[in-house]
Amino acid sequence: MPRYLTEQDIADFRAELCRVATERFARFGVEGVTMRQLAEALGCSPKTPYRYFKDKADILATVRGQAFGRFADALEAAAARALPGEGPVDRARRVGEAYHRFAFENPHAYRIMFDIAAPLDDSHPELAAQAERAAGFITRQAEDFRAAGLLDVDPQMFGWAMWAATHGLVMLRQAGMLGEAPDYAALASFQGALMLKGAGAIRHTPPADKKKGGKTR
Repeated sequence: MPRYLTEQDIADFRAELCRVATERFARFGVEGVTMRQLAEALGCSPKTPYRYFKDKADILATVRGQAFGRFADALEAAAARALPGEGPVDRARRVGEAYHRFAFENPHAYRIMFDIAAPLDDSHPELAAQAERAAGFITRQAEDFRAAGLLDVDPQMFGWAMWAATHGLVMLRQAGMLGEAPDYAALASFQGALMLKGAGAIRHTPPADKKKGGKTR
C-alpha cells in the first residue's frame, strides 16, 4: 500500500529536487541534464519527478525564479538597512556588497540566473516577474545617483553598464581568473568608484551614424 504523502513531504521533495537541479544545471547546462539523471540523484523512480513538475523546462523555470527571488530579497534587504545621514553612494555600496556576497555564497544559483540561454517570457510568469524585480532594483540605484546630482549621463545606460561590469567581475571570479588580481573586495569597490567618477565627469556623446555620412571620433 503506497505511503500517504503529507504537504510537508511534498514540499520537502520539491525543495530537494530543486536543490539538485540547480547544481546540475549550473554544472552541466540545460542540455547536460535529464529527468532520469535527476531521479537517479534523488534515489527515486524516473517517473517520480513528473508528479511534481511538468517537465525539465518547468523545473528550470522554477529554480531560476527562486534564485532571482532570493537575489532580489538580498539586495532589497541591504538597501533597507539605512543609517542616519547616509546618501545614495553609501546605499549603493551596501547593495553592491550584497550582490557580490550572494554570488559568492550561491554560485550555482547565480549561474542559472545569468549563464543559461533560456527565455524569460510569459510561459513562466513567476520567473519573468522575479527576474524583472531583480533587474529593476539593480538599475534603480542609478536613478538615485541622478537625483542627487552625481550622474551626468543617462541613468538607465549607467545602471545597465554598471550591472554588466559587476557581472563580469563575478564571472571572472567564478572562473578562477582572478588569482593574480588585487583583493576582490578592493577591486569591486574600485570598479564602482571609477565608474561613478567617470559618469559624473563625462557626458556621453553617441558616435555619428556612418550610414548618414557621419564620422566617429
